[in-house]
Amino acid sequence: MKLKRILFPLLLFVSNLVVAQSAYRIEGQIKGLTGGSCILANYYAAQIYAKDTAQADNNGHFVFEGTKPLSGGIYEVVLPDRKTLYRVLITDDQNFSFTADTTDIVGSMKVTGSRDNELFYDFQRFMKGKEGEYQKLKTQKVPDSDKRYKDIQDQRKAFYDNFMKTNEGTFTVKLFKASAEPELPTAPKLPNGKTDSAWVFNYYKNHYWDNFDFADARMLQTPFLHQKLERYIKDLTVQVEDSLIKEADFIVNKAIKGKQQDIISYCIWYITNQYEMPKTVGTEGVFVHMGEKYYLTRIMPISDTATLKNVADRIKVLKPLLVNKIIPDLGVMSYRAPDKLEYIHGSKADYEILFFYSPTCGHCRESAPKLKAFHDKMHAQGVDVLTIAIDGNEEEWRKFIKEFKLETLNNGFGLVASRQVVYRTDYDVLSTPTVYVLDKNKKIIARRLGVEDLEPFLNVYKKRLAMESKPAGNRQ
Repeated sequence: MKLKRILFPLLLFVSNLVVAQSAYRIEGQIKGLTGGSCILANYYAAQIYAKDTAQADNNGHFVFEGTKPLSGGIYEVVLPDRKTLYRVLITDDQNFSFTADTTDIVGSMKVTGSRDNELFYDFQRFMKGKEGEYQKLKTQKVPDSDKRYKDIQDQRKAFYDNFMKTNEGTFTVKLFKASAEPELPTAPKLPNGKTDSAWVFNYYKNHYWDNFDFADARMLQTPFLHQKLERYIKDLTVQVEDSLIKEADFIVNKAIKGKQQDIISYCIWYITNQYEMPKTVGTEGVFVHMGEKYYLTRIMPISDTATLKNVADRIKVLKPLLVNKIIPDLGVMSYRAPDKLEYIHGSKADYEILFFYSPTCGHCRESAPKLKAFHDKMHAQGVDVLTIAIDGNEEEWRKFIKEFKLETLNNGFGLVASRQVVYRTDYDVLSTPTVYVLDKNKKIIARRLGVEDLEPFLNVYKKRLAMESKPAGNRQ
């Protein structure tokens, strides 16, 4: 069963982006183009959307024109083959022209009437030229190649520094700075003489956002905000709840200081969306945090009341069932003794696996043999399994247990329970099977694992506990 997200695409929420004060006219002349429909497409975070179309004549001439100004950002002129793209920057100069050749986009591009686009392509032409010199040197055997490599590198560095200083404040410079990696100083050495890699990582992470302008609404209409968010959250942040929440608040606070509502909204939406149905075990708490701190307080502006209600309802379900919470107890009719109940909190084992399923569910039938094999191997190592059928009738339930030879497991029929229960909301069973891993105190240590992932997870978890129990000096 496919799980359904409750967060709609952000485009439903955001307000109109800040726009310039005049209408636009963008004229193009492409050598080698002989007709067809061209598209002017704007970026919105990671996606591009068609904004305007223009018909090219047989000489490759076309004009994009509109009575309403364009929102500032990075745009792509998409040629009729839908493969060739010419990147243009939209700023306050929205009446400009360009000529280019399909055989060399960067080298042939000539822009008139837009300083930012002139700078954008001047920069790329210089860097492309130096890259060509470098590649040519690599194919030649010259005695002073190392010196010449360094000369090219020095020229590139000098050009870059001068370009950034001379054109400070332009949108072009903002884009190049936003896309650049933090410049790393010489790292300290460890006692063994090796570079302190932890220092390098921390410096890089601490300076990762230095050159990104959260106060410029145009940055949302570039791919850079999305790319930087994705790298920072997924690659530079440990995927545990506390670390993720700390970094999420750090990013949102930066956006709030920038005072651009659309950027604030995108940062909140992106992080919340990643952890509504996370791939990493135990990180649903990030969704709860983001929902409570930003959605329910209306820091994230949502005009759609249904979405807001869905967020609140989802938080209500998830909050008692997060990793490190004690799972609510429940007694269900026992397979072994129908006049008795099997309680979740009844097991005395070091670990307990809860397997919520439907006797007629295809995925449950696929998982049942794996669950039996896991139980047979791990039971002697202090692992109990409790299966709970959440629907069907008693006959179907008993047939399922016999068919898959699950009699040695603890099995419960969930329609006869110690209290009134709705599995969808009380145990977040949105699809079957749904699996929880509990420790001996019935604390949730994992949820929504596949049965095939249970043994690897427990092995890693037990090793981590063993490491944490050792004195710091003995950990290796």
